[in-house]
Amino acid sequence: MQTVIDLGVIFLAYVFGSIPFGLLIVKLKTGKDIREVESGRTGGTNAMRAAGFWAGFATAMLDILKGFGAAWFASFITPEHHWVHVVAPLAAILGHNHSIFLPERNASGKIIAFRGGAGGAPSVGGAMGLWPASILIILPLGMLTFFTLGIASITTMAVALFAIIIFAIRASQGLMPWIDVWYGIGAEILLIWALRPNLKKLFEGNERIVKYSLNGWLRARHEGKEAGK
Repeated sequence: MQTVIDLGVIFLAYVFGSIPFGLLIVKLKTGKDIREVESGRTGGTNAMRAAGFWAGFATAMLDILKGFGAAWFASFITPEHHWVHVVAPLAAILGHNHSIFLPERNASGKIIAFRGGAGGAPSVGGAMGLWPASILIILPLGMLTFFTLGIASITTMAVALFAIIIFAIRASQGLMPWIDVWYGIGAEILLIWALRPNLKKLFEGNERIVKYSLNGWLRARHEGKEAGK
């Protein structure tokens, strides 16, 4: 019976993670389908492109809630099964990246994929669910990465890396179980898988750089000097 409960919690975490908050917010604000904007993802970065800063901010906060809510719900329902607390937020990330509510069909109507986001925000939320204070470290480091490098895909992958490092340090000090480190590893794998197209662009030197970043400012300055020669 307990196994059924554990699996049920994980499934519910996946369904909760599948809620496309970005698509709903952008649709309500602008009438646009976020899947037809830029990257086509439903996360905060693309919501900001589609409907402005506040739409992106609201999407990111709700997506963080996915990971946090999944971990909290698992700890409430199965307090003695810590492995479920780790797997549940990973299921929420999986749902966010491959939403059951956003099937993609081919010309014959067959489902060929499930669309969604890249998983950065729910990854932060999942880490916060396992150790609430982690957001006070991961979020500032993520913002520093974003506004320094100006590349959303690198920032997304970095948040899971930060979780791995933080949790490994705490686990080595006996402050949390080592299984929590596997949350960060699992999240990183899911993020890298979702960002495969971005990684290809990154290696080709074609990845988008945000102009409101140090890297973007330096590039614009360099291009301005080149144009003035």
